[in-house]
Amino acid sequence: MEPNPASTKTTTAVPDQRRGFIAKVTTLAVAGFALVGPAITALAAYLNPIRQKSAGGQFLRIANLSVLPEDGTPRRFPVITDRTDAWNRYPQESIGAVWLRRSGDAENPVVAFQVICPHAGCTIVFDSTPDVGRFFCPCHAAGFDLEGHRTESPSPSPRDMDTLEVEIRDGGDVWVKFENFVTGTSGKVAES
Repeated sequence: MEPNPASTKTTTAVPDQRRGFIAKVTTLAVAGFALVGPAITALAAYLNPIRQKSAGGQFLRIANLSVLPEDGTPRRFPVITDRTDAWNRYPQESIGAVWLRRSGDAENPVVAFQVICPHAGCTIVFDSTPDVGRFFCPCHAAGFDLEGHRTESPSPSPRDMDTLEVEIRDGGDVWVKFENFVTGTSGKVAES
């Protein structure tokens, strides 16, 4: 009996199709696994600037001790540093400001305050009076003494002015640990 040509094609064609299908699926799986690693790495590199926290809380040089008045009168200074915003870098840009004043204390000769009012984020000014002077927030008429304490009771401000850490380094340079704080709360909480 002669083999039927149609049945011969069918029996050999089915295993070949199966082998071809398995080879294609295996090839796609291997290629997929090979691309997963670089794709995850590329995605992580792309999203990295978004996940990074701000550089707040670092010491920055603000001024020299020689430019601060001996009588303790506060002076306002801009805080200038390189700023990075996601993928862009901005060299030597103002990121805020601080009030500096001589304290008369040998151990801590300079006091630094954040210029942002702890109430609603307005800018605190120095109101010079014939007696001594005071810090003042024009947005809600809150006053602060030269030590940064609230002068009214009750005060519209939920807390005293935000103090900043100060270091006097070589040559009398004043370095301040610059940070921004959450406004509208009674506790001093650094923004992240």
